[in-house]
Amino acid sequence: MKVIVDLCVVPLGVGVSVSQYVVECQKVLQEAGLEHQLHAYGTNIEGEWDDVFAAIKRCHERVHAIGAPRISTTIKVGTRTDREQSMQDKIDSVTERRT
Repeated sequence: MKVIVDLCVVPLGVGVSVSQYVVECQKVLQEAGLEHQLHAYGTNIEGEWDDVFAAIKRCHERVHAIGAPRISTTIKVGTRTDREQSMQDKIDSVTERRT
């Protein structure tokens, strides 16, 4: 099943800057070959359910491995059965209506 996920991984106990941990998660998503878009407070990811959630697990493993003793993650998940829809399709739909 295809899924679009909005992921926000927040390492705790590492100070105020978390960019090195975000970079590590971005590397995981690239290695997994998943389409993803970074935004100001998280990352949108699209792909097959199992692939996306396996990558989220690897993000947690990597972030712990580089020093975060605790992680709080927020995940929003969207699926459709009526048709396939990409992240870009969703953006284009709104953009077309604005003009």
